[in-house]
Amino acid sequence: MKKFILVFALLFSLSATFTSCRDQKSTGDKIEEAAEDTGDAIEDAADDVGDAVEDVADDNK
Repeated sequence: MKKFILVFALLFSLSATFTSCRDQKSTGDKIEEAAEDTGDAIEDAADDVGDAVEDVADDNK
């Protein structure tokens, strides 16, 4: 039982250490990051569509 308590205490200490050291982001930073990710996803989708259109155009020649 004593070993169980010691292991539990050690795991709790480690988890508290690692979760308290995380970088805290403000709401504005989170919104800005989400907007950038969305913009990147839209650009990637547009590139994929453009490539598909070019492939279809090449196939029809």
